[in-house]
Amino acid sequence: MAMKNYSAISEFILLGLSVDPNIQAILFVLFFLIYLFTLLGNFLMLLVIRADSHLHTPMYFFLSQLSFLDLCHSSVTVPKMLENLLSESKTIFVESCLAQAFFVFATGGTEACLLAVMAYDRYVAISSPLLYGQVMSNQLCVGMVWGSWGLAFVDALINILLAVNLDYCEDQTLPHFSCELSSLFPLSCSDTSINFTLLLCSSVLHFFGTFILIVFSYARIVSTILSISSTSGRSKAFSTCSSHLTTVILFYGSGFLSYLLPTSGSHLEMMVSLQYSVVTPMLNPLVYSLQNKEVKTAMRRMLRRYVKSFT
Repeated sequence: MAMKNYSAISEFILLGLSVDPNIQAILFVLFFLIYLFTLLGNFLMLLVIRADSHLHTPMYFFLSQLSFLDLCHSSVTVPKMLENLLSESKTIFVESCLAQAFFVFATGGTEACLLAVMAYDRYVAISSPLLYGQVMSNQLCVGMVWGSWGLAFVDALINILLAVNLDYCEDQTLPHFSCELSSLFPLSCSDTSINFTLLLCSSVLHFFGTFILIVFSYARIVSTILSISSTSGRSKAFSTCSSHLTTVILFYGSGFLSYLLPTSGSHLEMMVSLQYSVVTPMLNPLVYSLQNKEVKTAMRRMLRRYVKSFT
């Protein structure tokens, strides 16, 4: 009996968040505003860090990289989701789906590595403040950022190259608003055991591995802070970590839930995915601007210069 050519399938259908046109219209407005605030917030953070010489330090260099990553991560998924909320077909080409899955994986993996790097930066700043500039040299900072990007992109490329060779069955429906590797595998007629194993190893490396590094860094930070005799000194030391710690909780909290939940397309699973791919990139610049005195001061200085230029 002749084998069916499953590879002839050219597109998937993204079911999205709702099939009700009225709810889709409301969701479009909501997520359009979230995406707009994400773009404005992260572009503003990049502009402030670049324009203010007081923020030309390793900590804010890493923060600018985080803002750029948030722009990339949200732009991979949100525009297509907005398009599907207004479209009746809600289709995506297989190649485009795989490309989206690649960039979701790569930017997410890079952010996990970058958060670990930022935790190490905070550890050096608190434990060795006099040697901070010497230890966190420009060469080391750039190298760690490139290493974060390189490790994540190589890992994503390996996973995607294996997924490209999969054959897909007649069921073209993805119970999701975006393409992720874990949701693609159940649609395949091929043996995906190797793909699942590789994805699991990658998840352990990028999420659990970097999380352990962050926990280790914060354990050393807490130990150092507790050794400070003055209450004001301890408070000041902890305040330098509060923004980063909030970002870590937002990213890893939703990330762990996403990987622990089964790929069933449930509303809970999609809400968790929305949290780390849509909402968190909007919240990160708010967290750093509201909790960080130096960023708020730099924003006021930039605003005063801007107003003065028009008077």
